[in-house]
Amino acid sequence: MRDVSGRVKVDDAPERLVRAAIGLLAEQGPSAVKARSVASASGLSTMVVYSHFGGIPELMRAVADHGFKELGSAFAQVPVTDDPIAELFAMALTCRRVARENPHLYDLMFGLSTRATYRPLSEADLRLSGHSPAFRDAHAHVLAACQRLVGSGRVEQQVPEVIAAQLWSLVHGYITLELAEHFVEFEDAVVQVLLPMGVNFSVGLGDRRERAEASHEAGARLYDSIVQGR
Repeated sequence: MRDVSGRVKVDDAPERLVRAAIGLLAEQGPSAVKARSVASASGLSTMVVYSHFGGIPELMRAVADHGFKELGSAFAQVPVTDDPIAELFAMALTCRRVARENPHLYDLMFGLSTRATYRPLSEADLRLSGHSPAFRDAHAHVLAACQRLVGSGRVEQQVPEVIAAQLWSLVHGYITLELAEHFVEFEDAVVQVLLPMGVNFSVGLGDRRERAEASHEAGARLYDSIVQGR
């Protein structure tokens, strides 16, 4: 965006750079994300990349945070109902959709990218997306649903944070394998793998199988209604 004099607005540059990097990730993968290519894609100079972020590693951290903010916004579209298991499955399907829309961004967000062209940051904890406020805000939706699940009495009394971590691992393990085309032999991997795995997980927590199956089917319908309303 430019002001009336035709100059680039300073406040607009960081967002443009982040969106340009996301576009490069989607179209060409992480090897394409360099200061020169990001600057060209955003219509800005290479110096603007360094002046706003310091370098590509810092820019990519901002890109990952942007991804988690988008994921959090998507989770927020899942309404709170009287069925927290349905909500959680709708969130799982939402996360899968986000990952499939830009697999390279997903890899960056969850530390799966090789980052061959990225200079590491000096402080290791700053590289961990799981420590960022953007990640915590997105994950808070999952944790809140797990808290409602424990409070519902459908499962045995357990620590919600532990349930959330286990569920997070289950969902992202499935997504990672699906993106790597490990389920190509299945006609519908969501129905044949992800849904029954979620049911088994719920039963393992103490829910009745029939009720868990009904909740997951309700979660699929809830997700479909959200997608149709987008």
